[in-house]
Amino acid sequence: MRLALLQAPSPSGDPDLACVQAEAALASAAALGAAALVLPELWLPGYNQPDIPTRALTLDDHPMQRLAAAARNRATALVVGYAERDGGRTFNSAACFGPEGSLLVNYRKIQLYGPRERALFVPGDVYVTFRLGEATAAILICYDVEFAPHVKALADRGVTVILAPTANMQPYTHVGHHTVPAMAANHGVSIVYANYCGQEGDLTYVGGSLIAGPHGEVLAQAGGHPALLIADIPPRDPARLSTQSADLRILP
Repeated sequence: MRLALLQAPSPSGDPDLACVQAEAALASAAALGAAALVLPELWLPGYNQPDIPTRALTLDDHPMQRLAAAARNRATALVVGYAERDGGRTFNSAACFGPEGSLLVNYRKIQLYGPRERALFVPGDVYVTFRLGEATAAILICYDVEFAPHVKALADRGVTVILAPTANMQPYTHVGHHTVPAMAANHGVSIVYANYCGQEGDLTYVGGSLIAGPHGEVLAQAGGHPALLIADIPPRDPARLSTQSADLRILP
């Protein structure tokens, strides 16, 4: 299966720009045969924007429906991070629209990062899995993927592909270079980790988006500039898969 991600500066609260950039990246990914494109965390309205609760969207709002239509028009699945409004609550969410434009899943971030996120958002409490081509896939958002228990829980459910919108900033360069490949190798899953680059307010994003294969191999990785990454996910080799879950000794 061929998968893609977009690394770009934040659209900084401009929903039209966010949709235009997503549509252009989706057109390129589709032309190159990608089954899905992953956008960064909180692509709508941007991760480090003020008044995020007032900018939050529902799945029925125009920007989300526009992106659903783009997925349908390009026959390519799209994962978009967004601030989700649900009554009086706001979630850090990611929706996956399938190649027919229908909603496959809506995931709410479990591991909120730092005091700002915890002040803005309600944490999610449910894993979501879905079919993506022949694979069982799931979404984790940024900090989620740094927690081995969450990656293990998904692998135990048969997940082989994790799509991860993120907003990783300085100084955490180790996450893309070391943590994500290690999580992939230790749990036998491929991970598509889509980050921002550039600056947004007082944050400098580290870029370094990557697609890691199920044995920890880095199939494609961006530097610090805008990029569209596309890689073919290799089949899992049973002889190389980690046996940690089966071998773990639980001490009293």
